[in-house]
Amino acid sequence: MTDDLWGRHRSVLPDWLALYYDRPLEITHGEGRHVWDAAGNRYLDFFGGILTTMTAHALPEVTKAVAEQAGRIIHSSTLYLNRPMVELAERIAQLSGIPDARVFFTTSGTEANDTALLLATTYRRSNTVLAMRNSYHGRSFSTVGITGNRGWSPTSLSPLQTLYVHGGVRTRGPYAALDDRAFIDACVEDLRDLLGHTRPPAALIAEPVQGVGGFTSPPDGLYAAFREVLHERGALWIADEVQTGWGRTGEHFWGWQAHGRSGPPDIVTFAKGIGNGMSVGGVIARSEIMNCLDANSISTFGGTQITMAAGLANLTYLLEHDLQGNARRVGGLLIERLRAAAAQISAVREVRGRGLMIGIELTKPGTDEAAPEAAAAVLEAAREGGLLIGKGGGHSTSALRIAPPLSLTVAEAEEGAEILEGALRSIA
Repeated sequence: MTDDLWGRHRSVLPDWLALYYDRPLEITHGEGRHVWDAAGNRYLDFFGGILTTMTAHALPEVTKAVAEQAGRIIHSSTLYLNRPMVELAERIAQLSGIPDARVFFTTSGTEANDTALLLATTYRRSNTVLAMRNSYHGRSFSTVGITGNRGWSPTSLSPLQTLYVHGGVRTRGPYAALDDRAFIDACVEDLRDLLGHTRPPAALIAEPVQGVGGFTSPPDGLYAAFREVLHERGALWIADEVQTGWGRTGEHFWGWQAHGRSGPPDIVTFAKGIGNGMSVGGVIARSEIMNCLDANSISTFGGTQITMAAGLANLTYLLEHDLQGNARRVGGLLIERLRAAAAQISAVREVRGRGLMIGIELTKPGTDEAAPEAAAAVLEAAREGGLLIGKGGGHSTSALRIAPPLSLTVAEAEEGAEILEGALRSIA
């Protein structure tokens, strides 16, 4: 049946629509931290639909909220008052840390980042955008134009002038040998120099932890230092929290809080985990920025009642069960367990991350060269062992991505680590 579905997939869907595994997997249902395929095989899920199943598969509180809302009304658009949308916006605004915050809902992280770019360029009257090398911000025309990852940039055409800044990858690039303080200083000087050669930019957009790029991040405080320089010139800071938001990093509710010395970002974008699988994204911004548009703008599907009901139920569960604390505790155990295992495996260059957002970078043994074939082999071996993980990477890098639902238990973390260790050893 899966082979038949795979053939049908190839006959009607784009060739560039990637599928994992030599024999692609059809996932039919899930519960908790586990999913099942069409053949009845059970897997521990360490990727959560690309960091989207944030709390748990088939979480009763979310499924109940969705079913009850579906029995009333599913959709009406933003042209009508919408109680679930207002309620979720109120909670997110309060949690954002942004003063006098306004929230606009979208259907995805791509659309959220697209909206943030519209706001920043309109507010600043500039189409110059600063972005980080190795970044990923979505697949729309404007977000591809600011993505600093060649593997996800199918065109160089863009409505924006994009300039790329150093700092998103700590252990590679021209500043990798410096200590953290010197690394930050060098990146700040690079930013200052760059700003001296270009017209005033609208904003810097940055992921606190780069997702598709392999879960890389700078030392804490880099973006706070960047913000001081940007503030001198009136430029905005956009924090892309599509993958880092809602407590996934454990130490903080938002990834930007590791860089919060200079205050919150001007704009925050979010998506993925808040809907626990429902299509929810959004933008948070100071009122003066959010209200700068002087033309009509609505959303047909952003903020629709059924997705807002899911988001409210999911966020409530996350906060009431302290899943951020669980990500910190269980994620800390998991990363140490993986580092101990990786120390014996020559293909592992680095195990990095925080909370339940962990990357394992693979290289050809004895070199710094990427090993995409090894990453693919580990992905296959992990699946054979009953574990689903992700992969990513940027310029000449390859990494495994580990991001389970935030309700992961200690026993499940240990089980997943054991399977993953065996998969890594199979390529050694």
